[in-house]
Amino acid sequence: MAPHPLNPVPDASAAGGIAHLLVSELVQPVPPAVTSFVADMVGPSRPLGVLFYGSALRQPDLDGVLDFYIIVERLPDWPAGGWARTANRLLSPNVEYHERHVDGRMVRAKVAILTLEQFRHMTGRRTLDTTIWARFCQPVRLVWVRDAQAADAILGCLIRAVAMAARWAMALGPRQGTAEEFWNALFSNTYGAELRVESSRKRPRAIVQGHEARYRALLAAAWRADGLPFVEHGDVLEPTVDAAWRKDMRDGWWLRRRMGQPLNIARLTKGAFTFAGGARYIAWKIKRHSGIDLPLSPFAERHPLICLPRLLWSLRQAGYFRRKQGRD
Repeated sequence: MAPHPLNPVPDASAAGGIAHLLVSELVQPVPPAVTSFVADMVGPSRPLGVLFYGSALRQPDLDGVLDFYIIVERLPDWPAGGWARTANRLLSPNVEYHERHVDGRMVRAKVAILTLEQFRHMTGRRTLDTTIWARFCQPVRLVWVRDAQAADAILGCLIRAVAMAARWAMALGPRQGTAEEFWNALFSNTYGAELRVESSRKRPRAIVQGHEARYRALLAAAWRADGLPFVEHGDVLEPTVDAAWRKDMRDGWWLRRRMGQPLNIARLTKGAFTFAGGARYIAWKIKRHSGIDLPLSPFAERHPLICLPRLLWSLRQAGYFRRKQGRD
């Protein structure tokens, strides 16, 4: 698309503003239990960095499950079996479950593993997968980092995620509207493209709520940095891209929407074989929601699929399914 006269070239100062805002978020403090957990989990490994994100960041709950992404230079930089690394190369990321005692309390986390190369690809324009850039245009904290160079590399991916999100927000949003309306349209579409249990109407608004100023500043800055033309009428933003650009983008979204759920199903299927600690995670979820303690032998932890019939029988004997039916 030819540059538009109202906003002809990418604005470098706007890109610098995005970087400044994201850095200020990355270094904000988190509860000491979170940093202790991460330091113990990383141990002698040397990943590039660990990102803390998700609902546990927005509303801290150390009794729930924390969410982390570990960014590594190479997959062998994180301890895992050969099959798990191969699976991560074929369909990233792999997910693990970790639990550790921190200051006398049990802290639990889901941990995803990505290489820097995968992170860059999944926040770039060629990716058909919406999950990573849609997740990392939201606030995150860098709770562990190897060195300054690693921090810069991770920051670069987060800037790419914001740029991708803002570009799609313009394409999928209203002809004109507030920044919140553009972000809500974006997150409604990304939730709709994924296999999510949350409502694609209520959840997007919850993401933006309470952070309106942040998302408002990022949207306009990202459009300027990308050279995307728009005009401002007070709080109302009006993109002035031509119809051909919007049609090309929406055609591209059709493919991403069609690919979203199959990709999520493929990851869930892969996770049945690669989700390290998955049996303990499921047992904890069952106990939290039903009060039923499902003891796991070491063999069951290592081979949950083999032991699935026996585990289901144990739940049946404990009355788990009767309780579920009673609540439905």
